[in-house]
Amino acid sequence: MRRLLRDDTLVDQLLRNYLTAELDAPDRVMLDYAVMITREPWAAGRADLDRLRSAGFSDRAILDLNLVTGYYAFVNRLAAGLGVPLESTKSEATLGEKHD
Repeated sequence: MRRLLRDDTLVDQLLRNYLTAELDAPDRVMLDYAVMITREPWAAGRADLDRLRSAGFSDRAILDLNLVTGYYAFVNRLAAGLGVPLESTKSEATLGEKHD
């Protein structure tokens, strides 16, 4: 995240709690939606999609958001179900680098 955002303060805020992070409105709406469809996907409805559209997200961007969120949920559950340990947050600074 640090490499992509290039904003250590924001990354620290996001790691602590995205709800208190200094985000612009579209980013907050996006993260609220991603959290909701991760925790309670059955709760998603037209109003949530309308909120994303009102924040400037196209239907394609909403689909991408769903696909990425679903992919991470799938991979994390698959790894957890197989007992695969997740990387610790201390390796976050090397995000994107090759690991053996």
